[in-house]
Amino acid sequence: MRGSHSQAQAVGRQRRRCGWLLPLLVGAAFLGEIAFLGRLDMAKNAAAVESWTTSFYARSSSGGVGGGGGEGKGAVVVADAPPARGEVEVDDDDFRLCEERLEREDGVSHSRDFDKDPVLVGGATKDWNKCSVGCEFGFSATKTPDATFGIAPDPSVESILRSMESSQYYSENSIAVARGRGYKIVMTTSLSSDVPVGYFSWAEYDIMAPVPPKTEEALAAAFISNCGARNFRLQALEMLESLDVKIDSYGSCHRNHDGKVDKVETLKRYKFSLAFENSNEEDYVTEKFFQSLVTGAIPVVIGAPNIQEFSPGEGAILHIKELDDVPSIAKTMKHIASNEEAFNQSLRWKYDGPSDSFKALIDMAAVHSSCRLCIHVATKIHEKEEKTPKFMNRPCSCSSKRGKVYHLFVRERGRFKTESIFLRSDQLTMGALESAVLAKFRSVNHVPVWKDERPPSIRGGDELKVYKIYPIGLTQRQALYQFRFRDDADLEKYIKDHPCGKLEVIFV
Repeated sequence: MRGSHSQAQAVGRQRRRCGWLLPLLVGAAFLGEIAFLGRLDMAKNAAAVESWTTSFYARSSSGGVGGGGGEGKGAVVVADAPPARGEVEVDDDDFRLCEERLEREDGVSHSRDFDKDPVLVGGATKDWNKCSVGCEFGFSATKTPDATFGIAPDPSVESILRSMESSQYYSENSIAVARGRGYKIVMTTSLSSDVPVGYFSWAEYDIMAPVPPKTEEALAAAFISNCGARNFRLQALEMLESLDVKIDSYGSCHRNHDGKVDKVETLKRYKFSLAFENSNEEDYVTEKFFQSLVTGAIPVVIGAPNIQEFSPGEGAILHIKELDDVPSIAKTMKHIASNEEAFNQSLRWKYDGPSDSFKALIDMAAVHSSCRLCIHVATKIHEKEEKTPKFMNRPCSCSSKRGKVYHLFVRERGRFKTESIFLRSDQLTMGALESAVLAKFRSVNHVPVWKDERPPSIRGGDELKVYKIYPIGLTQRQALYQFRFRDDADLEKYIKDHPCGKLEVIFV
């Protein structure tokens, strides 16, 4: 009995010792299971990351090519649809990782670096100080130019036509005629040309100069020297005089004053300037108009049918479209001349600053036309390469559980380098696009191209204001006056039809 009792006591003590060990064993097993599951998750995540590179390259059966790629040719599917087989979904918290991945995957290098191998333009000498893309003018014994002024004998070289004359006097300045004669790049006063070369410039014209006292008895001054102009300007001048509008004429046509005077200083003394061009052609706006703005002489214009697009403010100019307009214009001139409030209202832009539309137009010339030519040539060279598979096969978008992230490239007009921005599929709106552009350019402390060119009074502070966003490749006429995303749906369609789309922004 004593032995049995001793054995029972021993078993009890052993059970008590095991009772202490059991929780420890259960806890260890639980921790082991967690670690094992964690290793499984890590392996799963590693596999997911490994598969990202290829999962972006989903195909689409629909057409449409633009920007850096095109659907149906190896580009990413950009419609909001369930992930394709093998495509990895990214959690909402991983949008940033998705953007970083797109930044790397879409950042395909072009084969030509213009810093090392600048654009070469033959047939002219360098006439600018700085440019955002590598650019050289002249001749090289070892390098074929990318473009040249005049017709190039080598078909691989872009032929350039550059002129500031009216096409009504020089027919080849018509864009259609120039193209027919073999010019690939047209540089004229037309905003529809490839690289406009207008007379307007902040540097050349002190448009914001104060309004000087108007001391002359005559209402207007005229400087007209081409008496064979291809419009009705001389008839209009005579009609104005017949309606008792006194005009001092300093030009060789209809002269009644000594013409040996400083034109700008003379115009300062008059309330009106007859800015009569020698032809009525769209965008053909010469120094006659801009000198009038400088001197505070209200321009009375015969010339470009779209002259109001060049107006710095409401009511700032008077436009004679045809001879039948002369009587009403004469009446308006007399009213403004005799009414101080009306005169000041016509020049209010001098005090409040010109309109955003005027600044957007004039700011184009803040970048020298020769530099804009090089940007145009370099852009075309890169666009050609962007039609190759290594660019067409970029991902350009990334899927998540709630939608997709789209990658876009944006640059300021007058610059060559683009910046990356990203839009989510539930934020494909004009407001979101503008916000993304502003955020990106603010983050890099971007300085607008016009900052050092505009008069100090209208340079503003360090803020950025978007005037227009449009696809790269449009003419300035299209960009400024014709193109717009009609609504958010139109923008969404553009983004989905143009993987890695390239946009240009105008800041004012």
